[in-house]
Amino acid sequence: MSKSGGSIKIFTHHRRRVADQSATNDERFSGQVKISLGQYSSSKGDEDTETVLNLKSVSSNNVDGVLCQYSGGGGGGGSQQHHHLVVRYLLVRRRLPEKWVLWLEKCLLSLWGALLSLFSRKHMVRTVLGMLLMLVAVSAFLTFPAVTGGGGGGRVAAFVGKVRWGGKENLIVQNYRNDHLIHAQNAVADSESSSSHDLPQARLAKEIPRQLPEIWRRPTSDDYYKCIPRPRSRTRTDNATNGYILVNANGGLNQMRMGICDMVAIAKMMNATLVLPSLDHNSFWTDPSEFKDIFDWRHFIEVLRDDIEIVEALPPKYAGVKPFERAPISWSKGGYYKDEMSRLLRRRKVIRFTHTDSRLVNNRLASYLQRLRCRANYVALRYTTEIETLGKRLVDRLRDNGKPFIALHLRYEKDMLAFTGCSNNLTEAEAEELRAMRYSVKHWKEKEIDSRLKRLQGGCPLSPREAALFLKAMGYPSSTRIYIVAGEIYGKNSMDAFRQEYPNVFTHHTLATEDELEPFKMYQNRLAALDYIIAVESDVFVYTYDGNMAKAVQGHRTFEGVRRTINPNRLKLVRSINSLDRGQVSWEDFAVEVKSLHSDRVGKPYLRQIGNSPRVEENFYANPYPDCVCNATTYLNMTRGRGRVNQTLGLKAPLRR
Repeated sequence: MSKSGGSIKIFTHHRRRVADQSATNDERFSGQVKISLGQYSSSKGDEDTETVLNLKSVSSNNVDGVLCQYSGGGGGGGSQQHHHLVVRYLLVRRRLPEKWVLWLEKCLLSLWGALLSLFSRKHMVRTVLGMLLMLVAVSAFLTFPAVTGGGGGGRVAAFVGKVRWGGKENLIVQNYRNDHLIHAQNAVADSESSSSHDLPQARLAKEIPRQLPEIWRRPTSDDYYKCIPRPRSRTRTDNATNGYILVNANGGLNQMRMGICDMVAIAKMMNATLVLPSLDHNSFWTDPSEFKDIFDWRHFIEVLRDDIEIVEALPPKYAGVKPFERAPISWSKGGYYKDEMSRLLRRRKVIRFTHTDSRLVNNRLASYLQRLRCRANYVALRYTTEIETLGKRLVDRLRDNGKPFIALHLRYEKDMLAFTGCSNNLTEAEAEELRAMRYSVKHWKEKEIDSRLKRLQGGCPLSPREAALFLKAMGYPSSTRIYIVAGEIYGKNSMDAFRQEYPNVFTHHTLATEDELEPFKMYQNRLAALDYIIAVESDVFVYTYDGNMAKAVQGHRTFEGVRRTINPNRLKLVRSINSLDRGQVSWEDFAVEVKSLHSDRVGKPYLRQIGNSPRVEENFYANPYPDCVCNATTYLNMTRGRGRVNQTLGLKAPLRR
């Protein structure tokens, strides 16, 4: 084609098309326009190029389209090729090389033809079989890593959901192992404020390895994770308070701890300002410590600042006002505080609650209130730096070189034995001393108690000897390190049988130095705080009686990751021990029976049990599931619309520890 020899011919045609392309122009076309291109630069890529022009000048009522042909090439004859409109545009505009455009057009046409062939009736059976084979291949590819454990330590992770907590997106991950069960893992990001007993990073290397025997491992609990977010709608605003609440926490340290957390939720319901609580100085230990001596009060205020207002003392305006004193009704529901007590507070402005023990129901409270109780207990109530530092130091000493240890809550103390009337393994003089003490305490209602019958009914704390037999039957070797979480064990020779079986026994008095204990000696509640930290952080926690400390530690360990917590079945255990002592069963049979009896009492989560009366149902702080500990599988089902967790606990517990 010569540089000036190119021309474009444009034909307009009717809707009716005629197959005969050789017909004359008079019969086939109603008009013809020829446009000369003039000087046209020809190149190798210009050959056989066609384009489409939008000619607004062509106007006819019966014209349907415009066919534009570019004729060129050697001698002006050239061949005419018909391409798709997009291809023509690309060829003329030369946005891409001509070979690329033509190759792409050819591939697309081939693909289109293959698809038409596949979905034709003739090839339908072949198509269906091909799709089925593809599904089988994909399924096998996805299943193989889960079955083999992913090749990385027998574990492969898969993302399953996100939860918002503390302004962060928290990732929920499931780990699939090559066991016969799927173990879901909680991988929740750190909350807005760390828990009061999180181990420092330097100590994480001392965590117990997974290769240890089953007796040291946590129960299967990877499905569970902390869930105590504050709903945005429940964030405290600058609204005026209805008044001020003064609180006299009563009882021992752990009873006061739980009562203070209840008061936080009560202040929320009453829209009240909480004054820092005062502690009990008249209980058995007569400890003079105040709130600031045991707890980090600034941290307490800061963590709860978006929930309720907390102040150190009454403002000057009300400093001279005599508080209206009231002991709230035990096990009261939320309506009691929202209605009756709120009206009283608005009228009086300052109220003093004289008791805090068990003044709020365990169940049937709004979810945001239950989670507020947990935030107060597990996040806000952090011990002072002095107590925390020594407590964690003692944990490090117990876990020297990564060795696991047991925290044993051995409630074989004088006040507990006198209260319960239990004198098993004691001398007659010691039993009489306990009886005299019981009669001297006026508010202890039960005076005459049959110690032998009480023990057979499971109503007595395990004696040191019974505790040693239990631990040995459960498989813990005599070299096990055991920390006694209790006050002084009563009885001159009570610990002899225990030490014969387990010589590595420690208390805060034997584990800490004299200088370290000097600031704590005269303060039993501060020593109890040290025991609390060690019990929560222990590898195994065993409690021999259901006291307030056992409840508090049990619930805290569930919240912190479902740590192994053993609750001996005293009713059946003492009967088995009696059979062993009489020679009716061998040691081997006794050990098998004990292990079987406690296979489901090692700390695996179960829904908190409710009863016909709040006084007999399970304590909220002993088991914060499901209000403050959530299940990843349940959460996903909720998000997918397949169910809803009954936060009001209308369900019966499927498993009992």
